[in-house]
Amino acid sequence: MAAIVIGYFIAGLPQSRSTLSLNSILLLFLLAVLANVCYCGAYIADVFAQFSGFRAFWLRWRWLLLTLGIAFASVITRFFALGFFGSY
Repeated sequence: MAAIVIGYFIAGLPQSRSTLSLNSILLLFLLAVLANVCYCGAYIADVFAQFSGFRAFWLRWRWLLLTLGIAFASVITRFFALGFFGSY
């Protein structure tokens, strides 16, 4: 996710530099913390799935859920980066 934000920041230089302020940096930090909280919530679902009757199915296909989660988070990150640094 950091690579996406940094990529859009660099793509928008020098205009994107003017959007940096203490408040915008703190907002980016807050969004990063919230993203990590959401990722930690996945462990709760993982534990319940492993102790259920679907354990074999879950262990075989959970990589797919991880991939979809990363793709979804990447799309959301892209839109936030476009909102911060403009559509360049």
